[in-house]
Amino acid sequence: MIQLLFMVLCLEGMVAFLLMVKIGPLRELVMKCLDQVKMRKGTVLTIAGTISAILFSNFISIIKIQNKGAKIGTMTPMDQVLWRTNLLEATLMGFLLFLGFLIDRMHHYLRKLIVLRSSAGSSKKEFERLEKEKLQLKEKADKAAEEIKLSQKEISSLTETLKKVKLESEEKDKRVKTAEAHVATLQKQAADLLLEYDHLLEDNQNLQNQAHGYRS
Repeated sequence: MIQLLFMVLCLEGMVAFLLMVKIGPLRELVMKCLDQVKMRKGTVLTIAGTISAILFSNFISIIKIQNKGAKIGTMTPMDQVLWRTNLLEATLMGFLLFLGFLIDRMHHYLRKLIVLRSSAGSSKKEFERLEKEKLQLKEKADKAAEEIKLSQKEISSLTETLKKVKLESEEKDKRVKTAEAHVATLQKQAADLLLEYDHLLEDNQNLQNQAHGYRS
């Protein structure tokens, strides 16, 4: 029994060491083996329960032997051998259970660490992709800003041209109005001249008629 416990303890110690120290692919191999062991959770719990029951039985035996020695006043050599054997077995089984629990926790947290590293790797790739998209968007924004500046310059130049055209149009309108007023004045003067010419013709006709009357 003690030899078996020592062998199991050595095996557990080796597993714990390989989990703590990465030696080539051995850690991955141990992790896969532990994954397979954890898939048989019922068997593992049964073994742990059996060891715990034996440990409890050893504690009871130790207490009984101590009580027996206390009643007699001393322990017989046989009781001493049994007490030491039970104590050694209990100690080994306690270490065995402790190492088993430690290996279980190490396996659990290492598995979490692997998952976190993989997620961190994917997060890093996602971050790099987002940074790349950010740079592309920044370049597009810079190009858009340059285009906006050019458009603003074109708009300002077109605005100035429009103002010039508007001023020229206003000047032309003024000239047209002035010309129209001048034409209206000339038309009025022409009408007055025509009236005066008609009067002159009429006076001339009257004078001719009078002169013709005097001759006859």
